[in-house]
Amino acid sequence: MPTRIHFHKGDITEMAVDAIVNAANTDLALGAGVAGAIRRKGGPRIQEECDRIGPIDLGGAAVTTGGNLKALYVIHAASMRLGGRTTADSLRQSVRNTLERAEEKAFKSIAFPAIGTGVAGFPMEECARIMIEEAQTHLKSRTSLEDIYFVLYDDAALQTFEQTYKQLQSRAK
Repeated sequence: MPTRIHFHKGDITEMAVDAIVNAANTDLALGAGVAGAIRRKGGPRIQEECDRIGPIDLGGAAVTTGGNLKALYVIHAASMRLGGRTTADSLRQSVRNTLERAEEKAFKSIAFPAIGTGVAGFPMEECARIMIEEAQTHLKSRTSLEDIYFVLYDDAALQTFEQTYKQLQSRAK
């Protein structure tokens, strides 16, 4: 079965996948944005596991239960320090490490938000390019992943990711 990259507008906490990705800080404190939605909908068990695991390295990724979410697990991609900003390097490393954690667990499906574009202030277009490039590179290797979803909260973000994907595909030909 071929691996597919999908783009979807919606709420990542509603995705029924093996794992959703949290745009995390190195302390694994579930604060605002995607992390806050995961905390509210997933229940206290996720933050309790984060407290036991964290802190983690900048660019690292850690796996917890999905709690009450439809997703079985949450992979926390630490693209910033608490109160800090996401950089191109920390985003690339956190996405790469997230995909490695998914591989270790033999996940078949994963859903990413636009990591770092909220409180961490990272530009949406650069985020889309880095995240899609990392996904495509990962999919070229032998992988358990069959479906990678990019779940975007609004139309503008969705269009940015879709257009970036089309540009990267046309360059690859």
